[in-house]
Amino acid sequence: MSGGGHGDWTYSEYLNLHELLDLQGEERSISADEMHFIIVHQTFELWFKQVIRELSEVRDILGQVPVPEDEIPRAVEHLGRTTEIFRLMANQWTVLETLTPQGFLAFRDGLGSASGFESFQMREFEILLGLEDSDRIGGVNALDAFRKMAPRGEQHENVLARLEEVSSKSSLAESLMLWVERTPIMGSFFESEKDDESVLHYVDAHLSAHKGICDSASGSSEMMAARMKASHESAISFLKPDGTPDRKRAGLLFIESYRELPLLAWPRKLIDAVVELEESMVKWRHSHARMVERIMGRRIGTGGTSGVDYLDATSEYRIFKDLWAVRTILVKPQKRPELVNSEFYGYNSAKE
Repeated sequence: MSGGGHGDWTYSEYLNLHELLDLQGEERSISADEMHFIIVHQTFELWFKQVIRELSEVRDILGQVPVPEDEIPRAVEHLGRTTEIFRLMANQWTVLETLTPQGFLAFRDGLGSASGFESFQMREFEILLGLEDSDRIGGVNALDAFRKMAPRGEQHENVLARLEEVSSKSSLAESLMLWVERTPIMGSFFESEKDDESVLHYVDAHLSAHKGICDSASGSSEMMAARMKASHESAISFLKPDGTPDRKRAGLLFIESYRELPLLAWPRKLIDAVVELEESMVKWRHSHARMVERIMGRRIGTGGTSGVDYLDATSEYRIFKDLWAVRTILVKPQKRPELVNSEFYGYNSAKE
């Protein structure tokens, strides 16, 4: 960067503005429509860079054992900012919708095989979040496309190395659930002497309450009775997948069930922030699909994908599945297991 030392920059020097404004390809005599298309996508990539930074901070905070309590609010702030970025990007598709179908077709061939599927930053934040290859469309390996591009030069090799490094680390989803696993349940600490017994008692008490609600809702209808039975079996499978309590899910259930407890205030805010983030990502993907359908219909994508059908399928991606699923098995406050060791959570008595 040219100009003076630190603190003595001009506006353009501080932002590298001249370099930034030389990156839109005007030397190729592009049209206003194509310039618009390029700027929108370049803006997405700048936001992706910020998303990666924010999510890396959250992953690193939650990856500590134990996680310092005073760092949870900072993690919530990072998640909140990321959510707002995705909301902004969802609205950004409306700017691209000012491009007419004919205006897009006028320069589409010039894109060649270039596709948003090749956005290495999007792959990076998906991996960082914890999107599994098995949950991707067709179960494809997220790095395969970049392994094929690596021989094209050093930049492509560096991209592959970066993605491999991110893949080798714990994801945000893994770090989050390991943190949730250490939630004190009914005053019992993770890996304490009688913790297994306490967790089992809590899970069984919740399942008993859940069964009572399902039984009372079954009524005289065979179809409703079958649905309620299936609902309860699903609750058992969720909390005791191998016959014994899954402590991560039990911790998540405890936080959601007793979310008004003072000690759980920030944990439930963090969980809410993660759910809100994933919701904003789903809406962003959905808005992308609708924009593409509006401009190019059901054409095959430039990268050879099925276009809109592919984009619609990506809006079905869920990374934090347990955070969504636990809401299905919650019971109303009056039916939840009686709280034990209430004073531990900031209550002066066991009365709720």
